Amino acid sequence: MRTDYKYRAFISYSHKDEKWASWLHKALETYRVPKYLVGQDTAFGKVPDKLGKVFRDREELASAHSLGNELEQALSDSACQIVICSPNAAKSHWTNEEIKAYKRLGRENRIFCLIVGGEPYASGNPETADEECFPEALRFRAGPDGELTDQPSEPIAADARAHGDGKQNAKLKLISGMLGVGFDNLKQREHQRKQRRMLAVTAAASVGMVFTSGLAGYAVIQKNEAERQRTIAETEAETARQTTDFMVGLFEVSDPSESLGNTITAREILDKGAERIEEELGDQPEIQATLMDTMGTVYTSLGLYDAAIPLVAKSVERRRSIFGDQHPEVAQSLNHLGEVQALKAEYDEAEKNLREALAVRRELLGNEAPEVAETLTQLAYVLTGKGDYAAAEPLIRESLDIRRGVFGESHPDVADSLEELGLNLFDQGDLDQSMTVLRQAVAMRRETHGELHPDLSDAISNLAYVLDAAGNLEEAETLLLEVLGMQRRLYDDTHPAVATALSNVAYTYHVQGEYDAAESMYEELIAVRKSVLGERHPDVAKSLHNLAFLHYEKGDIGKALALEREVLDMRREVLGEQHPDVAQSLDAIALWSMENGELEAAESLLREAVEINIGVHGKDHPEVADSLTLLASCLVAQERFVEAYELAGSARQILLSALPDGHWRTALAASAEGAALAGLQRYAEAEILLLDSYAVLSNDTRAMQTLVETAGERLVSLYEAWGKPEKAAEILAQARE
Repeated sequence: MRTDYKYRAFISYSHKDEKWASWLHKALETYRVPKYLVGQDTAFGKVPDKLGKVFRDREELASAHSLGNELEQALSDSACQIVICSPNAAKSHWTNEEIKAYKRLGRENRIFCLIVGGEPYASGNPETADEECFPEALRFRAGPDGELTDQPSEPIAADARAHGDGKQNAKLKLISGMLGVGFDNLKQREHQRKQRRMLAVTAAASVGMVFTSGLAGYAVIQKNEAERQRTIAETEAETARQTTDFMVGLFEVSDPSESLGNTITAREILDKGAERIEEELGDQPEIQATLMDTMGTVYTSLGLYDAAIPLVAKSVERRRSIFGDQHPEVAQSLNHLGEVQALKAEYDEAEKNLREALAVRRELLGNEAPEVAETLTQLAYVLTGKGDYAAAEPLIRESLDIRRGVFGESHPDVADSLEELGLNLFDQGDLDQSMTVLRQAVAMRRETHGELHPDLSDAISNLAYVLDAAGNLEEAETLLLEVLGMQRRLYDDTHPAVATALSNVAYTYHVQGEYDAAESMYEELIAVRKSVLGERHPDVAKSLHNLAFLHYEKGDIGKALALEREVLDMRREVLGEQHPDVAQSLDAIALWSMENGELEAAESLLREAVEINIGVHGKDHPEVADSLTLLASCLVAQERFVEAYELAGSARQILLSALPDGHWRTALAASAEGAALAGLQRYAEAEILLLDSYAVLSNDTRAMQTLVETAGERLVSLYEAWGKPEKAAEILAQARE
């Protein structure tokens, strides 16, 4: 079989579809084949690392009488032909002639179609004939003599329309056909770069799938170990008896009709208890405050933050009135209050309460106390939520030093701090150091806990997350399967820890393109979480969010949008209007709306997402910048270059201050800013930004390939608009290298 083709493809199209041809040409020539496919043997030869040159004729042939020697030779030198199909193409004499000429070469099975308008085979009905998108030469097979017969053909087609495959999936389907590899194999590469804080698939905004880190969720049930070590001295016997009587009373059912048999829920018990605390324990303020704190913590573990916050806040008030401001129990409740406020994304209030708790604990217990280390860790979590990763790092390191001083070099609490430090280093972009520290934490967990312990599974999950982000999917999958097996040995299948492990394995299958396995696990996970947590819970929303992305990856944007809108409604209900997860869903819906060409609707959603992120994080947070970058790209698509330039510039300045030099997220904002400048015909300024951003994105493995391609396309478009075709050709040549 011939393999020495000069061109990977010949694009045939009506010049009325010039924009589609230009987009496709750039997209193909700048596409980098996933490394794991390069060198594989296929029916069309070994898979190359680049697609190589693509031929696109830029001249009209209206006055010509034949294709001409140059086009005939280019067709002969092309490994395949791609026909851009539309009513324009169906009416184009020369598009039809190019298809016939290629079929005469005996390569009918190497013709691929990209539908951009109209309908296939509409010409069969006189009423819809004008909508036909396939030229005649596509609709009929060629005979042995190379001439068309009356035998119908079934062209291989990708549908770029919003209700079809969509632009991105259509491109990948064409490439999979050109290379002779499976479509899912290419889709795998599209999601290799995921961030723990849910960065965007195309514009680094918060629209990515959720990978559940063992520490990222800050589940309260898993954080009570330190609190148990600080339990206050035993109360008097009578106080203990009254507390026991109260707790037992929560489970009494005076009227069986109220509980519907065995269907009484934990939420019903908690709500009943909260009412009784207020009504019955007014003369026992210490018990009242303790139970408020405890019940608020349980509400938190169930994701019922709105119910938890007032209970814990009342516990703070009661304990202040009993003990004064400087007391360990006051600090304990302040600690819990800051924790739940952080989960609700009320970061300013959380920081205030945690700093007060820290000051009290330092004053009463000294700077080397384990309680101080715990509050430092939680305060670092809040600063991380506010995007101040650099400020969080010294708090984590101080906590680590305290724990080493108290417990020695190898201890579970030391491992906790190592995990926090590893995740912080990841947030700051230092993947190598992050993996080194997290491997130390895993080794310490194995040493201190053995091979079967919940904390070991959390440590392994954190390491697997960073390995996944670094592109080491095989090791990540191996570790996560180990965690899932461990959790199933420790707990029954409905336990939240099993659900978390199942979620992470499903995520890994997802990013590797094993969609059927991932979908099955997502659906199992959602059923488990609904049965345990209820139909409306933040963790249920996260799982549905991942499933929505899976449907998007499979090309069903309609189903993805419907599911994500359900997620958005759930998040608004359980988390409130002003929460980063709400902004995440808005960004996802906006992203897919942009792909559908619904730019005005996408813009409205993105503006709301920006406002939420500003309200939650402040105007200088990286997540605000990511949403601004996506909004700027939306405005560039609408040719509203002035505002796009301002927003992208603001995003870039925020990221320059928050992230290390040369970070790919900063480069993405610079690319959007450069595209806006190009639209304003400020070509020299645009060139600087676009060249720099393209270089960063091209050389950073954490940047998804679609981002690299977009940056390359913007640079090529700049040079074409600037009248420097040789520069455009140079960029395309570099992309093929």
